[in-house]
Amino acid sequence: MTSKLARKQRKALYNAPNHVRNKSVGSHLSEELVEKMGRRTVRVVKGDTVRVVRGDEDILNLEGKVTSVDTEKGRLIIEGVTIAKADGTMTERPVHASNVVIIRLELKDNYRKQKLQYEEGSS
Repeated sequence: MTSKLARKQRKALYNAPNHVRNKSVGSHLSEELVEKMGRRTVRVVKGDTVRVVRGDEDILNLEGKVTSVDTEKGRLIIEGVTIAKADGTMTERPVHASNVVIIRLELKDNYRKQKLQYEEGSS
């Protein structure tokens, strides 16, 4: 960021191109993964298993797989994290990527696997 003003930082994030917004959907790794990978954060992708570490008591410490990632809003949809609507039906509840910790990585994507292993070996 070039400015210290919060309003300009927010504006820069809202007007950012997609390749910059992708970085805002990063999340911390669990302590075991930090030791294994040699890095602290990674971008969350569909299929990663995460634990909610911040938020309301009803979703705190819930674990589940990420079913979708909204890069525009920086939110994740996680299996098992739901909220009751006014008519009583349950719907998925978006969780901000900074409020979760990744506990298991989805490594079916060869590019992601190679990139993480490369950075693991370089440090």
